[in-house]
Amino acid sequence: MPNQVHRKSVKKGFDFTLMVAGESGLGKSTLVNSLFLTDLYKDRKLLNAEERITQTVEITKHTVDIEEKGVKLKLTIVDTPGFGDAVNNTECWKSVADYIDQQFEQYFRDESGLNRKNIQDNRVHCCLYFISPFGHGYERQQI
Repeated sequence: MPNQVHRKSVKKGFDFTLMVAGESGLGKSTLVNSLFLTDLYKDRKLLNAEERITQTVEITKHTVDIEEKGVKLKLTIVDTPGFGDAVNNTECWKSVADYIDQQFEQYFRDESGLNRKNIQDNRVHCCLYFISPFGHGYERQQI
């Protein structure tokens, strides 16, 4: 039985969703492109400083199909351009958390329905949060 499940899974392929979050210019796109040997961001427009001041966090998805040694992977990269770029970042995490919650709720609704054959798994499986080495930083509190 385990071999049968393994063969079926490998034949069908896997879905994996990776979210990258952090300020602009920290190397999120470079890391993703290097890890998966692809250029997911070739059509992206880079914003100048003036445009970034008014920009809000906007969730974008890039999907690529990867196959290695007969194993198929549908990789979805969820990017969060604008995250942490504003002057006041007190609520910048809210749209990211809402997006993650929405994907889990949608998957739960689909899984609870009658037709469960072709459920799309858009849940965020992993989130890489990039922290700037400059700026305010994080300090340990001395007691």
